[in-house]
Amino acid sequence: NTKAKPLRVGIVGFGHLGQFIYRHIENERNKAIYDFDLVFIWNRSKDIFSTFDKELNQDLIVETIEEGLQRSPDLIIEVAHPNIIEKYAEKILDVCDLFIGSPTALANESIENSLRRKTIESGHVVYIGTGAFWGAEDIGKMNERNTLCSLSITMKKHPDSYKLNEPLHSKLIEQRTKLGDQPGEIVIYSGPVRELCRLAPNNVNTMAVGATVASSLGFDRVQGCLIADTSLSDRHIVEIELSGPETIVNENDK
Repeated sequence: NTKAKPLRVGIVGFGHLGQFIYRHIENERNKAIYDFDLVFIWNRSKDIFSTFDKELNQDLIVETIEEGLQRSPDLIIEVAHPNIIEKYAEKILDVCDLFIGSPTALANESIENSLRRKTIESGHVVYIGTGAFWGAEDIGKMNERNTLCSLSITMKKHPDSYKLNEPLHSKLIEQRTKLGDQPGEIVIYSGPVRELCRLAPNNVNTMAVGATVASSLGFDRVQGCLIADTSLSDRHIVEIELSGPETIVNENDK
């Protein structure tokens, strides 16, 4: 049997998730048979690399994403920021497949449409991880069968876990001031996921995944609710609610 060549992978973004992926792939290389071969890593700020000393293979670091593309990757894993998808996704798809770790970028309808066109033109694939969106496969099947009528996703986190754009940032501060030391939930936003992705791009990737899986509803009809709760100091909660078509039960079948 001919052994398949390892997949050549580039990592874009070197925060906690990027570092985890880096270590996992590098550890795999110690095995007799491994599936992935890391060819580059990139991060907007290079300062983060200096904290790793000898642990990090310095030859993998590139100054630009374009430089990374010159190393002929088969797959690029983006775990940086939605802006990276907006700026580089089409360039990446000219060269290889793309795993999007910041799916809130797809809430921009022009970006979503351009990437759909690009995958057809280039023959390369876009992957999106389900992350904390449990039940994605089943919801996807309902979507394909046109039996998905509504989908709402509620996320509850500690207030300090949120990184919000205006006006949500000021709204949260104001509501926390009113609550004082009293426990309670603060509803930061309730409405279509598309607008929420713009206002909280770092916090609602789970909702963006839901809107992508439920493509028949999309970012405008999938509803999102963002709640701050000071009691959630060690966890966050995701609640998913959906509905299918009403079923009319014959009296004889009751």
